[in-house]
Amino acid sequence: MNKKLHAIYISSFFIIGIASTLLLAINGYQYYSTPLLTRFFNPQDILLKPSGFIGQGLGVLGSLMMIAGVAVYMTRKRIRFFFNFGYLKNWLELHIFLCTLGPIFILFHTAFKFGGIVAVSFWSMTAVVLSGIVGRFLYVQIPHTIQGQMIGINELNAQNENLSYQLKNVYKIPENIFSEIEEISSLKRYKNVKLKTGFIFIIKDFFGTKSVIYRLKHELALAGVPRPQRNRIAKTTKTKLIVSRRIGLLKTMQNFFKYWHVIHLPFAILMFVIMFIHIAVTVAFGYRWIF
Repeated sequence: MNKKLHAIYISSFFIIGIASTLLLAINGYQYYSTPLLTRFFNPQDILLKPSGFIGQGLGVLGSLMMIAGVAVYMTRKRIRFFFNFGYLKNWLELHIFLCTLGPIFILFHTAFKFGGIVAVSFWSMTAVVLSGIVGRFLYVQIPHTIQGQMIGINELNAQNENLSYQLKNVYKIPENIFSEIEEISSLKRYKNVKLKTGFIFIIKDFFGTKSVIYRLKHELALAGVPRPQRNRIAKTTKTKLIVSRRIGLLKTMQNFFKYWHVIHLPFAILMFVIMFIHIAVTVAFGYRWIF
């Protein structure tokens, strides 16, 4: 998938997600803001209540989206036959989209009323979504090939050395600026980072990188470097800082990712177990929507 097609692919997810959420919120605002005890008298109750045509439909659609989101990603990731069906990164993005919009539909399905065993499923779903956001952040910190395989430390070191070579010998940046970049990207900065402080360190380092790039552009401008070259140097420097961070925090992030699975997976299993129980009970009582 080329960059233009990928941009359309991601943009369509944002547009569909935001448009769907706004449409549901605007259309049902009067009903959802009505006190629970008087909702029965609201004209929209027959459609938007959990057993209503729209309300139940949102529950069905949201559930199917979450099931599909997990199924397609796990199939692509685990079954060798599907390894060549697109890039794992793109399937992960589809997984994130389906497992984000699906819970939003479920939220509107409940009509913002939680109770009993369904409340356990809902809060498990919330935990899954929030931990999924953290998981996506951690996944990005661990370098992968375009096929989704982890990149080894030797390849990362080679990338880092190549970026230093470009800055010094290709772009020929001033020695004082090059020394500053080398100091900032030194792996010694990450030597004492522990699992407890790693997450906070990454966030600070993320914003610190932006500050470094801004100062770098300013210094290059003062040194009389043309704007197009400044932008290329800044882009190369940013890549070097990111690669250095990934080398320095590789083991820490891999450990984080292991612990993340311990949290994410049980909540996901609990959510689906209760979801299927809820669906079985609903069907048993005759609420079958259009089926």
